[in-house]
Amino acid sequence: MLEVRDLAVHFGVINAIKSISFEVNEGEIVTLIGANGAGKTTTLRALSGLKTPSAGTITLEGRDITALSAQDRVRRGMSHVPEGRRIFPDMTVLENLELGAFLRKDVVAGDYDEVYQRFPILSERRRQLAGTLSGGEQQMLAMGRALMAKPKVLLLDEPSMGLAPLLVQEIFDIIVSINKAGTTVLLVEQNANIALQIANRAYVLETGSVVLSGPASELAETEEVRRAYLGG
Repeated sequence: MLEVRDLAVHFGVINAIKSISFEVNEGEIVTLIGANGAGKTTTLRALSGLKTPSAGTITLEGRDITALSAQDRVRRGMSHVPEGRRIFPDMTVLENLELGAFLRKDVVAGDYDEVYQRFPILSERRRQLAGTLSGGEQQMLAMGRALMAKPKVLLLDEPSMGLAPLLVQEIFDIIVSINKAGTTVLLVEQNANIALQIANRAYVLETGSVVLSGPASELAETEEVRRAYLGG
C-alpha cells in the first residue's frame, strides 16, 4: 500500500530524517515509535505532503507520489490526522466534517452517518463549535474529518496525546475498528505500549534513523525496546 525508500528530510542544515526506508502493507496497522525528536512527526508530514523531502521516494499503491501536492495525495487515498488535532475551532463539528470531504464529488448523507455511528458523540455535538469540545471529542472529530475523505491509508500522529487513560483505550479501540473495516493505518505514537499491542509491525526511530523493525509483538518482548520505551 505504502512504500518509503531512502527518505531524507532537512530543516536547513539539520538532517531530521536520515535515509529511512519502510513499508505498510494493505490491511496492516504499522506503528512508528521513538522518543521525542526521533523524527516520527516529520516522517508523517513528508508522507502527506506537508514537508518536502530532500531525498527519497514515496510510493502509494505502486505510484510515485513524492512530487504530488498534499491535496493530490488526499485524492489518491491518503489522509493525515496531525499531531494536536488541528480542528477548526470556530466552525461547527458538521462544518469540520464537510471540509474533510472537500475534494470528493460523491458525498452522500450516509458518509456522515458512518462517522456518527463510529463517533456517536459527534452526532450529538454536530451543531456545536469544535473549539468547545473536550480533548477526546476533538480527537474523534479530527479522525472523523480524515475518514470523510474515504482514505485507503490513514496517517495518525499521536492520537493519545493529552487524553485520560480511559479515553486513550477508547481511541485505540476505534483505530482497530477502522482498520478492521478496511483502512490501512500508519500510527505514530509515543505510548509505545498500547501502539505495540494493536500494531502488526513496528519500526523504532532514533534521531532520524530506523534502528529496529519487525513484528510488533516480537519487538515488545525485546530487552532494548522494553528498557527504552515500555518501562521494563
